[in-house]
Amino acid sequence: MDRYFDLIDQTFYFPTEEFKLENNELLFNGVPLMDLVEKYGTPLKLTYLPKISSQIQKAKAHFNNAISKHNYKGSYTYCYCTKSSHFSFVLKEALNNDIHIETSSAFDIPIVRNLYEQQRISKNTFIICNGYKKPLYTDYITQLINDGFNCIPILDNLNEIEAYESGVNGNCNLGIRLAADEEPKFEFYTSRLGIRYNDVVDFYKQRIATNPKFKLKMLHLFINTGIKDTTYYWSELRRFVHKYAELKKINPALDSIDIGGGWPIKTSVHFDYDYAYMADQIVKNIKNVCEEEGVEMPNIFTEFGSFTVGESGAVIYSVLGSKLQNDKEEWYMIDSSFITTLPDIWGLNQKYLFLAVNNWDKPYKKIKLGGITCDSMDYYNSEAHQNMLFLPELPKDEKQPLIVGFFHTGAYQESLGGYGGIQHCLIPAPKHILISKDSNGAFQYELFAEEQTQENMLKTLGY
Repeated sequence: MDRYFDLIDQTFYFPTEEFKLENNELLFNGVPLMDLVEKYGTPLKLTYLPKISSQIQKAKAHFNNAISKHNYKGSYTYCYCTKSSHFSFVLKEALNNDIHIETSSAFDIPIVRNLYEQQRISKNTFIICNGYKKPLYTDYITQLINDGFNCIPILDNLNEIEAYESGVNGNCNLGIRLAADEEPKFEFYTSRLGIRYNDVVDFYKQRIATNPKFKLKMLHLFINTGIKDTTYYWSELRRFVHKYAELKKINPALDSIDIGGGWPIKTSVHFDYDYAYMADQIVKNIKNVCEEEGVEMPNIFTEFGSFTVGESGAVIYSVLGSKLQNDKEEWYMIDSSFITTLPDIWGLNQKYLFLAVNNWDKPYKKIKLGGITCDSMDYYNSEAHQNMLFLPELPKDEKQPLIVGFFHTGAYQESLGGYGGIQHCLIPAPKHILISKDSNGAFQYELFAEEQTQENMLKTLGY
């Protein structure tokens, strides 16, 4: 008999740092998932908070090691992109690690104010403000600057500076986002965000250098597809650093670069990405260009959103039953909807790390996974490493259903799915459990949100 365990054990290096097996049941970062299912039921979302801190510390260690190895003359600063998850429990955990914040819209700023009132950040905390900004956003940014916060608006277009010319009372540090070229296979050539490379020097001379209120302190590079070991990425990074050097020669105040796009997260048990190597090569490339150009090395800021919070999340489902729809395709039907709980699956064909939670001692079969809505796109049928999906056979004589889990789902899904609002086919948003550790290393569970109620939905719909 070929068991599900045999399939996973032969296909991947298993167990891993995060996944282990105990009595044919899966542990996620040591958390006994079946205990959670028995206590809270399914569908169930969970956030393992210690993973957020460990990810931040991993990145800090890799960059600081690279800086030391290459005798790099600048510092490293870790920023969290709040857009990946705005939840208070995420910011609370992340800010325990001496990090800074990157924002993308006006309503981020009241969160910044709230964090300051709670003494989770100080006025020395960097608030890096990105995005194409509406007037409310620039008004909020201006108020932060006037109140003494360490806020750096990143100019996304040539006219944005006018809001700070009229609104800022004292001095203001500015950044500029450069419009990166997209990958050759992308649907357009140059990012719609940021200022053209050819415009930056003249813009600086005409609008920033002539105004004693402003100092250009930072240049921002954002690569839409993330930080990858490709010719395209290294070419864009070096091009960006050459532009930093050109500006540095006429503007000594420029001392920082902000690298966005982020590191990837594990979307499969089989995951091959060398974080230490990438940090090493980023630092090395920046240093080499600066030495070629004869300019001081900049302080390096990174913006990590999904990398910070993604691997802390998981969604657990029960399989309600199976449907053999033809000679080849058997569907396992889950007790929720991917469109509600994991909208990236439906909208972007995103792949997540996917494993059975129980029944690892049972034979396995090739299946497709269907959501419970009447939408034909509510399904999951392949993994990141192969164009197939395998799960244990459904038990015919046992009361405990097959439980399955999608892991590393902690970024974006709640905001894209419309958390607290109306869900597709009115499938309710599931319970959400927060998992932490006490001082003795014991797991602590907190119910952050109950399953969405029909009363809540009817009220939102105006009934």
